Order: sequence, then C-alpha cells, then structure tokens
Amino acid sequence: MAGFLVAVGTAQAAETPPTADPKTIKTKVKAESIVVKGRKSAAVASSGTKSDTPLIDTAQSITVIDRHELDMRGVLSLSQAVRYTAGITPDQRGSTATRYDQFALRGFTVPNFLDGLKLQDSPTGYATAQIDTSRLDRIEVLKGPASALYGQSSPGGLVAMSSRLPTGAQSYGSLTATGGSFDLYRVDGDVGGSLTRDGFVRYRLYGTVNGSHSQLSQTKSRRYSISPAVTIGGDGDTTLTLLGNYQDDPQNASYGSVPLEGSLRRAAFGRIKQDFYDGDPNFEEFNRKHWATTYIFNHRFNSNWAFSSRGRYDDVKTIYESVYSEGVYMDADYVRDFEQEALGNFSRGTAYANERLKNLAFDNQFTGRFSTGILHHSVMMGFDYQQSRATEYDGFGSAPSINVLQPVYGQTITPPAISNHYITDQHQIGLYAQDQIDIRDFHLTGSLRNDWYRSHQQDYIGGSSSSQSPEQITWRASGLYHFNFGLAPYISYSTSFQPQSGITSDNGGRTTRQADPTMGKQLEGGVKYQIPGLPILLTAAGFHIEQTNVLTAVPNANYSVENGKVRSDGFEFEAHVNVYKGLTVVATVSTQKVRDLSTHKPLVQVGKGGESLFAFYTMQSTPLKGLGFGGGLRHVASSYGGTASYGDVTVPSYTLFDATASYDLANLGHAFKGWKVQASVRNLFNKRYVASCYGYAPYDEWCWYGERRAAQASVGFSW
Repeated sequence: MAGFLVAVGTAQAAETPPTADPKTIKTKVKAESIVVKGRKSAAVASSGTKSDTPLIDTAQSITVIDRHELDMRGVLSLSQAVRYTAGITPDQRGSTATRYDQFALRGFTVPNFLDGLKLQDSPTGYATAQIDTSRLDRIEVLKGPASALYGQSSPGGLVAMSSRLPTGAQSYGSLTATGGSFDLYRVDGDVGGSLTRDGFVRYRLYGTVNGSHSQLSQTKSRRYSISPAVTIGGDGDTTLTLLGNYQDDPQNASYGSVPLEGSLRRAAFGRIKQDFYDGDPNFEEFNRKHWATTYIFNHRFNSNWAFSSRGRYDDVKTIYESVYSEGVYMDADYVRDFEQEALGNFSRGTAYANERLKNLAFDNQFTGRFSTGILHHSVMMGFDYQQSRATEYDGFGSAPSINVLQPVYGQTITPPAISNHYITDQHQIGLYAQDQIDIRDFHLTGSLRNDWYRSHQQDYIGGSSSSQSPEQITWRASGLYHFNFGLAPYISYSTSFQPQSGITSDNGGRTTRQADPTMGKQLEGGVKYQIPGLPILLTAAGFHIEQTNVLTAVPNANYSVENGKVRSDGFEFEAHVNVYKGLTVVATVSTQKVRDLSTHKPLVQVGKGGESLFAFYTMQSTPLKGLGFGGGLRHVASSYGGTASYGDVTVPSYTLFDATASYDLANLGHAFKGWKVQASVRNLFNKRYVASCYGYAPYDEWCWYGERRAAQASVGFSW
C-alpha cells in the first residue's frame, strides 16, 4: 500500500459513505497515498469501521477476498471462498450439505452481511439465504466482536459481502460457460454500462444458470439467479443505487450424513462409500426461493460531511423434505442395537418444514471530518433498524432403516405429521457513534452503541408463547501506531451480544423466564507490516475471547441455567501479496483453543487451526505471456466431534492440494481479444477424509465426508 497506485474497474463507491470525492479517495498514511478508482483496493476494508480504511491502519484482523482471488481459485460458494482464511474451521458439513455455508470463525458461527445489511436467518435455520458468490465483488471476513457497529452478532466476528454494482465504463460485459466434475454446468452473464452519454444513469445486469449432481448418489442441485442494478447520479454528490435479486433453487442436493462407524472408524462391515446417500428420492426436496430489493443512497454535503442510507427487503421461502440417517440403530424400545450396526443397518428419521422469512433492514449514518488542534477526527453517527417475521410448519417422524452396504431406495415413506406451527417476530433498533482520531502516526478508534431488541414467538399447536426484550450497550476501543518504515502494532478491545432462545430459571425451577442474550468480549493485540512501495501486507494477531451467559442444561428439568462460558484463545498470521509483477500469494497460519468451560471440553465441530498457502503467477512476457498457473495447500488441524459410544470423538487433521491455470487468448492475436480459458481442481490428489463429525451418544453419531476431487474448466468472453 505504501506509495503505490491502485486503479481497477468495478464500482464500489456506493458501498461506503462518500466522505471524499468518490473518484479519488485519498487516505493519509505517513508519506503513503492510496488512490482508488472504481473498485476498492484489496488493501482497504470497510467492515471494521463502516468506512473505507486501509488495513494497515485498522486495529482489528480483517481478511479481504477480492474478485480477482475468487476468479483465480474458481470459487463456487462462500464456504469455498473462506478456506484460505486464518481462524476458519471450514466445511462443517463436509461436501454433503452444501445448501448452506457452514463454517466457524475463531470457534463461533458468524452472521453474514450483504451490502452492509445483515442477512437474517429464520429461528430454525431452514429459510436461510445463500448468496451465489459469482454475483459478489468482494468478501471481507471481520474477526472478533462487532456489535458496537452492527448490533446483535457473534463474538467470532462476521462476513461482509459486497455485490457487483454499476461501474463508470460506457459499456462492458462478459459471458462465461463452465463445466466440470459431477456434471457441473454454469452459464454466467454480466452486462452493464451508461444509459446516458454523461454517465449520470448507469446499469448492470448479472445472471447465472447452474447446477450439478452432488457427490452423493441420487441427488443434484439447480439454481437460477438474476440481479439487475441501476445507479442514478454518476459521480456526483448525490447518488442512488437500486439493486434487485431473484434466486430460485428448485433442487439442492441432500442434508444427509454417514454413520461414524464405517466412516471415521472402520466398522466390522468395512468402510462406507463416499457417495453413500442416506435418504430416499421419494422424500427428498429442498426448494428455496429468495427475492430481495436494495437501495443505497449517498449524499455529500461538502468535502467533509456526508449522509448515507441503505435498506433491503428479503423474502425467503423454503420447502424441505428429507429422510436422514441417525448414525446409529435403535430398536423398537429405543435401545441401541450394536449387532444391527455391525451388519451395516442404521435407523432413519424424516423431517419436513415449510417456512417463510420476511426481513426488512435499514442503516443510516452521518459521517464527517474535522480537527481539534492536533487531533484529526473522522466521526460517524448512525441509526439502524431491522424487523423480521418467520412462519414455520414442521414435523419429524420415522423411516425404514437403511443398509449402508446395499441401500434400497424408492421405499414407501410416510410424511411426518405437522407438530409445530411457529410465528416469530423480531425487531432491533440501534443507535451508534464512532470517532476515529489521528494524532500524526497514532490512530485511535472508539465505538459505542445501544440496542433495543424484542422478539415474540407464538406456538399455535402447543398453545405457548415466549417473548424477550433486552436492551444492551456494546463498545469497542483500539489504538494503532504506524511507523514510517511500515510497521503498525495495535491493540483493541471489543464486546458483543447475541440473543438466544431457551427457558431459564434463577430459583431452581419455581419460576422460569426467557433466557437473556449471551455476552462476548475480546482482547486482541497484533502487528501489521506493509512493505514500503510494495503491495505486500503481513499481519500477526493474538486474541482472547470470552462468551458468557451461555445456557447450560439442567438434568431432568425443562429449563436451563445461564452459567455457561466459552473461551477462545488463539494466534493468527496472514501474508497477502496483491498482484505484484503478476504474482499473487495468500499464506496463513493459525492455532486456537476453544473450550466450553462448563463441560471442560472443546466446542463440537471446531478445529484447532491450520495452515494454508495459495500462489498464482501470470507470465508477463516471453511467448507464454498471459499464461497463469498456481496452486494451493490447505492443512486443517484436528477437531472435536462430540461423544460416541467409545468416548470423545477426534476428527483427524487433513491436508489437501488445489491447482488452477488460465490463459488470456488475446495473446494469440487480435481475433482472440476478450477470450479467456481457465481450469481449476480442488483436492487434486483425491484424498479420502472425514471433514467433520457430530456425536451425541447414544442417540446420534453423524459424520460428513470431505470434498472429493472436483475439476472444472471455463471459457469466457468479455468486452
């Protein structure tokens, strides 16, 4: 970032408040200057402060995954995108349940944000949106509590995604066709430009049609998505962007698993095949429809003061039918039968859900810059609001058992009776303020927020209801010193809160109440180093996170107590080289210890860290100019998988290799200008491994195989 110029091409000006001229955003960092035209530089992030701030001057760990890296690696999902990020426990459902993006950050499940607004999940999680990463311009992984700016959130952090928006180019577009393993097919189209000669009105239209068979037999996925966008105002002081999206997922593989015996551990009958499907095509459906409309409004009063407002309405509908393995065999008296398991027989259940989530979110903020003596302030005052209504019908039942060696499909499956009918209403109002103070080379940040949250859930079958209305103050304080030679040590403290569902008692069960939110706090210290004159950033950080007020079950009681505590301690290192003389490098090392202090055991499905390295080089000259090639190594440390009949479950570590290559055909001659071919392979050597397990003996013992070798190739034309 020191002393170099970034000028690349996709609009991102609508993503953050326009406190400076969007054509040229200059940030004073020593004698350094960053100039960003259009797309935001990978050396800048907005998720940490809700304003464009250089990573070297942000006293918090943030990983940026830009469009260039997503394309190089051939990323198809958010779960794949974050695999080369320190602190991530990836693929918590292996390669099976790909309908959701499931991973942990510093030991915790984290929320997703799109264009600065939270993607709300339904209470049960079935009506949960999944964003196709091909429509994204960048992804930022913010690590640690962020409630001081975003309200209710996880102590692990959050993932902030940014959509592709109209650019200032007069006309542009691309069309790409992709095919690959497991009958993968994709067609992606992107077209945009100016509707007026002066660029005052701009548009962009992105769409995709894709699908594949899954890595399990009998199952497949399909998706159709279209995203139109219009920006009015060009590069002026006032702009309005309107963004729509409709996504239809008529099929989305399976949410199944494999029994622990026969996958993680060799069973008497041997090993279960990696393509084993525990469900039944006669009762397998996951149909999700998601439409959304977004506005982003920016107004700059002068060179120092600005106002920004954004809002989105989401509507997610899901119908879910499934037959699933319980990972064990239970007889008629619900007693585990190990003899049947030795023969390869396992019990199964059925699940049905019909759910709809409607969510409305707004975020409004004033930003300004002024000085008081030697103190240079960048202030922000904001108000946000979110409301959602989730309607759910669901039921669970039993299904015929299955033999994992000789499965019989097409059996008669009795749909379960509806046992739950919930309507859940949630509201959140937040007021927040932030001051970023620069004292020459010293950068201080303080954030303060007050949230008012309320929810009400009505059970129309059971006749019960529950409500909660907590109010919570959260804050964040940090300091960073940026030396002339590029070194920037920092320290930060931040807090979070997260509502939880459940009934608790303070007096041994005589009276009960709705549980209070969990509370999180983190102390993080680290050092960043920006090599002067080069786009190379090194970051090392240590952190200590505590989550309190966690519910702990009381044996033989219908309530819990709020005395649980989770502690996460770790160290992370990341190195990023952002396209230096054709070379891109991402290297990470992380180690973490995440424990539930009430059980004195690690959190289930959370790993101990890992290492990764990805490098890609594009030839700059010689007859091979335009040829790019690279690869990656991912080592994922062991994780805790709960309890099985034999005791605690440990999922072993695994190491995988990826490869990718591309060629710009324009180097063959003018007739090929705009054409590009690319190929990539994940799990190059087709390693067989178990990615995750969840044991809750004696009732459930589930595991998930990791992704098998998956190759894909594409040909695209752009203009």
